[in-house]
Amino acid sequence: MADYIPGPEPIGENAEMESAQPPQSRRRGIVIVVVVILALVTGGIWWRSTYSESTDDAQVNGHLLQVSSRVAGQVAKVYVDENQVVKAGDVIAELDPSDYKVAVENAEAALASAQANAAAANVNVPITTVNTGSNLSAADANVTGAHAAVVQAQEQLEAAQANNTKAQADLARYKPLVEKDVISKQQFDAAVAAADAARHSEEAAREGVRVARERETQAKSQLKFAETAPEQVAAQSARARQAQAMVAQAQAQLDMARLNLSYTKIVAPAAGIITRKSVEINQNVAPGQNLMMLVSLEGLWVTANFKETQLRHMSAGQAVEIEVDSTGKTYHGKVTQIGGATGSVLSLFPPENATGNYVKVVQRVPVRIDFTNLAKEDPNHELRPGLSVEPSVKVK
Repeated sequence: MADYIPGPEPIGENAEMESAQPPQSRRRGIVIVVVVILALVTGGIWWRSTYSESTDDAQVNGHLLQVSSRVAGQVAKVYVDENQVVKAGDVIAELDPSDYKVAVENAEAALASAQANAAAANVNVPITTVNTGSNLSAADANVTGAHAAVVQAQEQLEAAQANNTKAQADLARYKPLVEKDVISKQQFDAAVAAADAARHSEEAAREGVRVARERETQAKSQLKFAETAPEQVAAQSARARQAQAMVAQAQAQLDMARLNLSYTKIVAPAAGIITRKSVEINQNVAPGQNLMMLVSLEGLWVTANFKETQLRHMSAGQAVEIEVDSTGKTYHGKVTQIGGATGSVLSLFPPENATGNYVKVVQRVPVRIDFTNLAKEDPNHELRPGLSVEPSVKVK
């Protein structure tokens, strides 16, 4: 069998038709691909514009904390540098604590003295109660006894007066008798002596009455003072309470002294990065003086300035996808607040449209967006306040 020898390739119209078919197929495929891509892009744009609102006028915001001293003093140590990461509670600087340690010791001594005074005052309360009770009983008995003494002295005075009257009368009768020698001189002298004795006895009895009445008056005064026993107890109780208040005051001063001593250690109020450090060793600082700035890396949020035409279907609670330029990652969040005014109204110089040259400009309203899972999505704290982001809010 003879070998097959292929003939010459076809030429003419058939050859041109066969060579034209492949390019047409390729062009047809390219057109289909382009149409599909355009459809997908158009559909994506339609979907995005219909079911979400986005803006590139947005940035990450955070808390910028000014670190300052709460007490005056001289800086003894500085433990941080610029752009150093710190944790909440880390000691970042320390003041000389010598003066504040002395203040604590002085406050402790004052507290001990106040406590001793309070203890003595508290002990005196029951002592005063017992003493005033016994004094009242004794004073009442003294009044009774003094009154009895007055009565007895009065009776003795009356008896002395009677004896004196009789003696004087006897002397008056004996005087003419002795002149006539009816009685002896000795009997008359005895009558004179008896009259003098009776007179002195009356004077003594009268003085006894006066002394007894003075003692009664004094006893009554003591009784009145003793009757103020409840007031005396109340006064001593008030002194005890005052001493206890002094203890509380001394304790408060000690607490303040210890608190001031603790303020000599300046700590980071939150986790973040130290910036704008302006404190140096041996520098004297005053309370409230700014020492450095702490950029907190916790509690970050996004402030997005949306056009007013984009807020029609936007509300709090809607989910947000946040694209960050610096990291190239997408984070998740939600709308929490929509600003109460446009950015132009809140600016330093709000626009005045009363000149007649008004041109309508689409306004922007700040919208706050909070991250919903930042701890897992940003474990290394790559986000920083001020970074540009592009949030996309799912409005439908």
